Amino acid sequence: MAYTGEYNTTHYNFPADSKASGVQVADEVCRIFYDMKVRKCSTPEEIKKRKKAVIFCLSPDKKCIIVEEGKEILVGDVGVTVTDPFKHFVQMLPEKDCRYALYDASFETKESKKEELMFFLWAPEQAPLKSKMIYASSKDAIKKKFQGIKHECQANGPEDLNRACIAEKLGGSLVVAFEGSPV
Repeated sequence: MAYTGEYNTTHYNFPADSKASGVQVADEVCRIFYDMKVRKCSTPEEIKKRKKAVIFCLSPDKKCIIVEEGKEILVGDVGVTVTDPFKHFVQMLPEKDCRYALYDASFETKESKKEELMFFLWAPEQAPLKSKMIYASSKDAIKKKFQGIKHECQANGPEDLNRACIAEKLGGSLVVAFEGSPV
């Protein structure tokens, strides 16, 4: 269930081991991760509905990590309503608050093209200290649910989210292009 202005944590089952600082991870967050991670043989229509990027936030009561409503990019949006998916992703992040995010990165190395998930902790300098503390201390709860993530990035400002920084996280000098653009 995406956040719609009212939120009730009783709609979700929370395993006891998902707690970190009292914050739990909503089932929908886990489902989205699984759907992004597992690549099934899909029809072109199903591929268009696959998520390219999703942003997660804390529920208003700060007890649960949930999907932030309207903060996603679908594969089918790329080239239609979204020309540069990474730039669009960065613009979706709030200037003055923290978030978690998954991004399905498309990049090229000298040998091959690849797609791999990246996990982001966005904690901008302008975010309230309390928010930074809650997000930082709850990061392990969401990471435990995201088994198999190869790449993690903590960004504290837009300068941490440029293509060169992301290419470095994905493989350093081996990466020659990110989202179709040379690095």
